[in-house]
Formats: sequence, structure tokens, C-alpha cells
Amino acid sequence: MSKYIIRRFIGLIPTLFIIITISFFIIRLAPGGPFDTERAVPEQILRNIEAKYHLDEPLIQQFGRYLFDIVRGDLGPSYKYQDHDVNFLIFQSLPNSMLLGAISLAIALTFGISFGTMSAIKQNSFVDYFAMSLAVFGISIPLFVIGPVLMYIFAMRLNWLPTAGWITGEYGWLTMIMPALTLSFPYFANIARLTRASMLETLRSDYVRTAKAKGLKNSVIIVKHVLKGALLPVVSYLGPAFAGIITGSVVVEKIFRVPGLGQFFVQSSFNRDYTLIMGVVIVYSVILIVMNFVVDIVYSFLDPRISYK
Repeated sequence: MSKYIIRRFIGLIPTLFIIITISFFIIRLAPGGPFDTERAVPEQILRNIEAKYHLDEPLIQQFGRYLFDIVRGDLGPSYKYQDHDVNFLIFQSLPNSMLLGAISLAIALTFGISFGTMSAIKQNSFVDYFAMSLAVFGISIPLFVIGPVLMYIFAMRLNWLPTAGWITGEYGWLTMIMPALTLSFPYFANIARLTRASMLETLRSDYVRTAKAKGLKNSVIIVKHVLKGALLPVVSYLGPAFAGIITGSVVVEKIFRVPGLGQFFVQSSFNRDYTLIMGVVIVYSVILIVMNFVVDIVYSFLDPRISYK
């Protein structure tokens, strides 16, 4: 097991290298540049600026310089936010996005597994129809609709929650409720559907029938035998889900004015801020790769039939 973990971890390096390489050249070969403005800049000034940031060098040389900086942990200067470098901008906002994503995923897991389990146990009942209808609703309605609807109900009509802000502001943790619920909704729906389908399949297994024949209580069978095996598809989903719930928070962060990484991701694209775009892509890629790595390891603990050699 330990040898597999080491090999799998080393294998993350070429994957990340390929992502960085493709992203770097696609961004640099796109039309326009970080210093293109509506007003024409004098040629000599433009050359001086490009020389300052080494943009006058051949593309391969720029790539080599960028790789060397990444190995040292330096994501480079921002071309638009010149008061701070990319490291500062990302790691100042990333914890906010991570916190929002972690809370949203915890909500999605808690309610998704609970609703999926109840739907499987009470198949073709009112509970089943209600839970799956809610899941279909969560999958079908986009976040930019769910967010304003929650804001209209809980902030404008009922006046229970603030319309926007962050936990460091006047309203504290109350500002986290609506963005977390909004962001968790589609993931809750997917987890509920996965749990239900997997639970139904597991409930028909031979070992479950054997456990019932031995006279075990239904609660014991569900918790100790069925749920553990049924969670395998959910665990596989968690890796991409955690990365997706952070990258997908761009819309939610805009709606509720959350000071997360999404604002820099959007703004850097408009500004053609090469280094900031690359920094955000690298961070998102590392999150996705690491989470998939963690899922592979957790998978073996949940399913004893799986062994990594």
C-alpha cells in the first residue's frame, strides 16, 4: 500500500507539468496582451514594460523562466494588480473560497446521503418521490437562479439574513448561510441520486439477504453493511466535487460578494493578466489532482476487495 501511495504521488508531477505547459502556451498564444488598452501606448514605453516583465524574450525562454519560478514557489507578479504579487492575491482569497466550499460540501454530503438513504429504504413511497423531486430540482436550476431566489425570500421578504457580505463583517457567520446553501444544492442533488442508486443495488446483494436471514436488525444492516458499500460511488464523486465546488463558486461569490478566488479568476481573464490566470489554474489543478489522489486511498479502506500493489 505504501509503495502504491509513493508511486501515485510521484505520478502527480508529470500530470501537473502537462497542465502547466498546455495552459501557459494557450494563454500566451491567445490574441491580445496584458498591456493592450483602448488608448494606444507609445511603442518605446510598451517595449520597456515588456522588457521589465521579460515578455520580449522568446516564448520557450519565458516558459523556462516561469517553470523555474514555480519550482521556487513564486507565481510571479500580477500585471494589473501591481501592488501585490500573484502569491499574495491567491493566498489572501483562497482560504475564503476553501471555507465556503468545505461548508457547502459538508451540507451536500449530510443531506445528500440522508435523503438518498431514506429514498432507497422507502422506495416508491412519498419520501422517495419528494427526495428525488428535490434532487431533480437541484440539478435543473442553475446557481444564478437559486441564489437570487434565496436572497429574495430570506433577505428581502423575511429579513432573516443579510443580502451579502462575509464573516469578517457586521453580520458574521449569518452571511455564510445563503451562499453555502446555494452552492451546495447541485452537489446535494447528485450525491442523493448516487446514494439512492447504490443503496438499492447493495440492498439486493446476497450478503445483505444473509444478514437478514441471521436476524440482524435493519438499522445494523443499513449502517454496518449496506451504507459502507453504497458510499463507494459517492467517495469517487467527492474528488472532482470538491474541486468543482471551489471553481464553481465564481457565480455565487459574485452574487453574495464573497471575497474569494473567483473574483480574481474572472477579472484576470478580462485583463489578460497572464501570471494571475496561470496561478489560479495551477491552484485549481492541484486541488483536483490531490483530491483524486486522496479518493483513491480512501477507496481502499472502504472496500476491502480493493488492494493496491
